[in-house]
Amino acid sequence: MHSSRAAPALIGWTVTLDGVGGRIVETEAYDHEDPASHSFSGPTPRNAVMFGPAGVIYVYRSYGIHWCMNLVTAGPASAVLIRAIEPTEGLDVMIARRRLEDPRLLCSGPGRLCQAMGVTHDKNGARIDQPPFALIPGPPAQVVIGPRIGITKAVEAPWRFGEAGSRFLSKPFPKL
Repeated sequence: MHSSRAAPALIGWTVTLDGVGGRIVETEAYDHEDPASHSFSGPTPRNAVMFGPAGVIYVYRSYGIHWCMNLVTAGPASAVLIRAIEPTEGLDVMIARRRLEDPRLLCSGPGRLCQAMGVTHDKNGARIDQPPFALIPGPPAQVVIGPRIGITKAVEAPWRFGEAGSRFLSKPFPKL
Protein backbone atom coordinates (compact mmCIF):
# COMPACT_ATOMS: atom_id res chain seq x y z
CA MET A 1 0.00 0.00 0.00
CA HIS A 2 1.36 3.44 -0.96
CA SER A 3 2.27 5.74 1.94
CA SER A 4 -0.54 8.22 1.13
CA ARG A 5 -3.08 5.42 1.71
CA ALA A 6 -1.20 3.67 4.52
CA ALA A 7 -0.75 6.84 6.59
CA PRO A 8 -4.47 7.47 7.24
CA ALA A 9 -5.15 3.73 7.55
CA LEU A 10 -2.68 3.49 10.47
CA ILE A 11 -4.61 6.01 12.57
CA GLY A 12 -6.10 4.05 15.49
CA TRP A 13 -3.64 1.14 15.27
CA THR A 14 -1.35 0.39 18.22
CA VAL A 15 2.44 0.31 17.93
CA THR A 16 4.72 -0.91 20.72
CA LEU A 17 8.41 -1.57 21.23
CA ASP A 18 9.14 -4.05 24.02
CA GLY A 19 5.58 -3.49 25.27
CA VAL A 20 5.88 0.32 25.40
CA GLY A 21 3.76 2.46 23.07
CA GLY A 22 0.19 3.30 22.19
CA ARG A 23 -2.46 4.19 19.62
CA ILE A 24 -1.23 5.98 16.52
CA VAL A 25 -3.02 9.35 16.32
CA GLU A 26 -0.92 11.25 13.75
CA THR A 27 1.10 10.31 10.66
CA GLU A 28 2.65 11.85 7.54
CA ALA A 29 3.22 10.25 4.14
CA TYR A 30 6.41 10.50 2.03
CA ASP A 31 7.42 8.91 -1.28
CA HIS A 32 10.26 8.97 -3.83
CA GLU A 33 8.57 11.61 -6.05
CA ASP A 34 8.10 13.93 -3.07
CA PRO A 35 10.86 16.59 -2.73
CA ALA A 36 10.38 16.52 1.06
CA SER A 37 11.16 12.79 1.22
CA HIS A 38 14.57 11.42 2.13
CA SER A 39 14.23 9.04 -0.85
CA PHE A 40 13.69 11.83 -3.43
CA SER A 41 17.35 11.99 -4.52
CA GLY A 42 17.85 8.24 -4.60
CA PRO A 43 19.44 5.72 -2.25
CA THR A 44 22.11 6.79 0.24
CA PRO A 45 23.57 5.02 3.27
CA ARG A 46 21.18 7.06 5.46
CA ASN A 47 17.96 6.22 3.59
CA ALA A 48 18.78 2.73 2.22
CA VAL A 49 16.07 1.12 4.38
CA MET A 50 13.41 3.12 2.49
CA PHE A 51 14.39 1.27 -0.70
CA GLY A 52 13.93 -2.13 0.91
CA PRO A 53 10.86 -4.19 1.70
CA ALA A 54 7.64 -2.82 3.15
CA GLY A 55 7.08 -3.43 6.83
CA VAL A 56 10.45 -2.31 8.15
CA ILE A 57 11.25 0.68 10.33
CA TYR A 58 13.30 3.56 8.92
CA VAL A 59 14.90 5.50 11.77
CA TYR A 60 16.78 8.75 11.22
CA ARG A 61 17.97 11.66 13.32
CA SER A 62 16.18 14.97 12.80
CA TYR A 63 18.17 18.18 13.22
CA GLY A 64 20.96 16.10 14.77
CA ILE A 65 18.89 15.78 17.95
CA HIS A 66 15.74 13.63 17.76
CA TRP A 67 15.19 10.14 16.40
CA CYS A 68 12.19 9.77 14.07
CA MET A 69 10.43 6.50 13.21
CA ASN A 70 8.91 5.72 9.83
CA LEU A 71 7.16 2.62 8.57
CA VAL A 72 8.34 1.70 5.07
CA THR A 73 5.38 0.96 2.80
CA ALA A 74 5.01 -0.49 -0.67
CA GLY A 75 6.36 2.22 -2.79
CA PRO A 76 8.76 2.46 -4.29
CA ALA A 77 10.75 4.13 -1.52
CA SER A 78 7.80 5.44 0.45
CA ALA A 79 7.28 5.60 4.18
CA VAL A 80 4.91 6.84 6.86
CA LEU A 81 6.32 9.03 9.61
CA ILE A 82 4.69 8.20 12.92
CA ARG A 83 4.20 11.74 14.30
CA ALA A 84 2.24 11.07 17.52
CA ILE A 85 0.69 8.32 19.59
CA GLU A 86 -1.69 8.26 22.51
CA PRO A 87 0.39 6.49 25.17
CA THR A 88 -1.41 3.40 26.45
CA GLU A 89 1.27 0.79 27.21
CA GLY A 90 4.25 1.16 29.55
CA LEU A 91 3.37 4.63 30.83
CA ASP A 92 5.77 4.34 33.78
CA VAL A 93 8.66 3.59 31.40
CA MET A 94 7.73 6.51 29.14
CA ILE A 95 7.46 8.90 32.08
CA ALA A 96 10.93 7.87 33.28
CA ARG A 97 12.46 8.22 29.80
CA ARG A 98 10.88 11.63 29.13
CA ARG A 99 11.18 12.88 32.73
CA LEU A 100 7.67 14.30 32.72
CA GLU A 101 4.27 13.10 33.80
CA ASP A 102 1.72 14.75 31.49
CA PRO A 103 0.55 11.87 29.27
CA ARG A 104 -0.43 14.36 26.55
CA LEU A 105 3.19 15.49 26.15
CA LEU A 106 4.86 12.06 26.30
CA CYS A 107 4.48 11.17 22.61
CA SER A 108 3.08 14.29 20.89
CA GLY A 109 5.74 14.60 18.20
CA PRO A 110 8.07 12.22 16.37
CA GLY A 111 11.09 12.94 18.58
CA ARG A 112 9.08 12.73 21.77
CA LEU A 113 7.48 9.42 20.87
CA CYS A 114 10.84 7.87 19.91
CA GLN A 115 12.37 8.98 23.21
CA ALA A 116 9.36 7.68 25.16
CA MET A 117 9.28 4.36 23.31
CA GLY A 118 13.06 3.90 23.29
CA VAL A 119 13.43 4.00 19.48
CA THR A 120 17.01 4.70 18.38
CA HIS A 121 19.03 4.02 15.24
CA ASP A 122 19.70 0.44 16.35
CA LYS A 123 16.06 -0.29 15.35
CA ASN A 124 16.64 0.93 11.77
CA GLY A 125 15.62 -1.91 9.44
CA ALA A 126 13.72 -3.89 12.11
CA ARG A 127 10.39 -5.41 11.11
CA ILE A 128 7.34 -3.70 12.60
CA ASP A 129 5.47 -7.02 12.81
CA GLN A 130 8.16 -8.93 14.72
CA PRO A 131 9.50 -8.57 18.27
CA PRO A 132 10.59 -6.30 19.79
CA PHE A 133 7.97 -4.32 17.79
CA ALA A 134 4.27 -5.03 17.51
CA LEU A 135 1.71 -3.37 15.24
CA ILE A 136 -1.88 -4.18 16.15
CA PRO A 137 -4.86 -3.15 14.02
CA GLY A 138 -7.42 -0.96 15.68
CA PRO A 139 -10.93 0.10 14.86
CA PRO A 140 -11.27 2.69 12.10
CA ALA A 141 -10.87 6.22 13.39
CA GLN A 142 -12.29 9.50 12.14
CA VAL A 143 -9.34 11.02 10.27
CA VAL A 144 -8.60 14.67 9.57
CA ILE A 145 -6.21 15.75 6.80
CA GLY A 146 -3.89 18.70 6.54
CA PRO A 147 -0.53 19.95 5.30
CA ARG A 148 2.62 18.36 6.67
CA ILE A 149 4.61 20.26 9.27
CA GLY A 150 8.29 20.67 10.09
CA ILE A 151 9.42 20.60 6.45
CA THR A 152 10.34 23.27 3.89
CA LYS A 153 9.58 21.47 0.59
CA ALA A 154 6.13 20.38 -0.62
CA VAL A 155 4.59 21.75 2.57
CA GLU A 156 1.21 22.14 0.86
CA ALA A 157 0.85 18.40 0.17
CA PRO A 158 -2.17 17.21 2.20
CA TRP A 159 -0.28 14.18 3.53
CA ARG A 160 -0.59 14.76 7.28
CA PHE A 161 -3.29 12.66 8.93
CA GLY A 162 -4.65 12.70 12.46
CA GLU A 163 -7.38 11.33 14.61
CA ALA A 164 -10.19 13.89 14.83
CA GLY A 165 -10.48 15.31 18.33
CA SER A 166 -7.34 13.65 19.71
CA ARG A 167 -5.62 15.63 22.45
CA PHE A 168 -2.36 13.78 21.75
CA LEU A 169 -1.53 15.36 18.36
CA SER A 170 1.80 17.11 17.89
CA LYS A 171 0.01 20.20 16.60
CA PRO A 172 -3.68 20.97 15.95
CA PHE A 173 -5.00 20.62 12.43
CA PRO A 174 -6.21 23.77 10.67
CA LYS A 175 -9.95 24.35 10.94
CA LEU A 176 -11.72 23.74 7.63
